[in-house]
Amino acid sequence: MVSPVTVVKSEGPKLVPFFKATCVYFVLWLPTSSPSWFSALIKCLPIFCLWVFLLAHGFSFLCARSSARKILAGLIFSALGDAFLIWQEQGYFVHGLLMFAITHILYSSAFGMKPLNVHAGLVITATSSLTYLLLYPYLSGPFTYLVAVYIALIGFMGWRAIAGLQLANDLWTWTKLSACLGAVLFMVSDLTIAVNKFCFPVPHSRAIIMATYYAAQMLIALSAVECQDVEVARKRT
Repeated sequence: MVSPVTVVKSEGPKLVPFFKATCVYFVLWLPTSSPSWFSALIKCLPIFCLWVFLLAHGFSFLCARSSARKILAGLIFSALGDAFLIWQEQGYFVHGLLMFAITHILYSSAFGMKPLNVHAGLVITATSSLTYLLLYPYLSGPFTYLVAVYIALIGFMGWRAIAGLQLANDLWTWTKLSACLGAVLFMVSDLTIAVNKFCFPVPHSRAIIMATYYAAQMLIALSAVECQDVEVARKRT
């Protein structure tokens, strides 16, 4: 099993631009009441850095790993979704929702269908159903079914990420753990968005949403990296 220290030494330097861009977003903290292309750029910048993180592993790596290509594509659609949500009050919320729905489909495909882990699927199904039942009284118009479809997609993505983490059989890897944690944080972020938008104001909602979202995307991007670079780093130590 590759140690976390080895992983950090190998992948940490490639993530420095992402951490810097995330700090820029939180330091500037541009008001959401005045959407602009500059605020969209600042919001998307950490995701752009995750594109670079994956590309830094080389085109040969991306060509050889379909899961990495799908996660990169998911990050591209995520950036589009982030940009649309900058103007959500101007009628672009559904556009952002669609972009992130495509992202979850791509991530689900990247995580794969093996192992199946029916138990995890049942837990996620129950959790997703309960979430929709709690949101339903506050939904109206097309959001009644759009939110249902979105919850189903992100729930499916979460199931596939969690299913890959086989702790009981001691078959887990740091990439699987990263995917699992990333998916869970993504669901927390989106649940906060839903409650804050449709139900009632959540204290410090923006900070919660963006912190969990950026962490989720970083962990999912990290899960795309196979152990080839890590193994090289371990041999050098």
